[in-house]
Amino acid sequence: MKKFLVFVAGLLISFGAFASEGGGLLQSGTDIGDRASLQRGAKLYMNYCSGCHSLKYLRYSRIATDLGLTEDEVMNNLNFTGAKFGEQIQVSLTEDHAKQWFGKMPPDLSVISRVRGSDWIYTYLKSFYQDPSRPLGWNNTVFPNASMPNPLWEMQGLQRPVYGKKDAAGEAPVEHLELAQPGTQNEVEFNQTVRDITTFLEYAGEPAALKRQSLGVWVILFLAFFTFLAWLLKKEYWKDVH
Repeated sequence: MKKFLVFVAGLLISFGAFASEGGGLLQSGTDIGDRASLQRGAKLYMNYCSGCHSLKYLRYSRIATDLGLTEDEVMNNLNFTGAKFGEQIQVSLTEDHAKQWFGKMPPDLSVISRVRGSDWIYTYLKSFYQDPSRPLGWNNTVFPNASMPNPLWEMQGLQRPVYGKKDAAGEAPVEHLELAQPGTQNEVEFNQTVRDITTFLEYAGEPAALKRQSLGVWVILFLAFFTFLAWLLKKEYWKDVH
């Protein structure tokens, strides 16, 4: 048994090292119960992402209710398309312009966190680098040949790839990324920025999760109380049995 535990610990340590070196996904550490993070994430998403990516399964009114914002705050700070308060979050980007610039219409991100997972989103947003061979001059280590530039480059700065040895096909893989030009935020600040956006997208994928988590506490308390009553009942039934 001891040898088995040592073996499992070794696997976990190896996986942690693998992830830290860029071979795996970074842990986002999101918390959709953090309302401040959700509010910051909503602001960042609307300013840097909503120009191309819609959230067609989420309404502005729902954001106001769940994130503790007023209608004026949402409409004045988060709505850039002129949509009504009760409408879904769409984009003003036309399909013709999207095909001209990106080759196709950028996908809706309403359920991206449920498809890819929060850790994938977090790592993806941190993994853009300059690549002159690409039409837009950008590439991504998590999603190679992604047809989009880095929307957060001003805050993150410009990253360049460090290549490893060439393989049999003559291609050199990207071993890791290094910062070539600092951005407006340091590493800690930028990590928080990406975490806030990821948290908001996690919420957008399942807004009901906020209520579900709060109800979970009451369910656990009910089960604990019911278990206590069952124990008292069992004790009463068996008190005369020897």
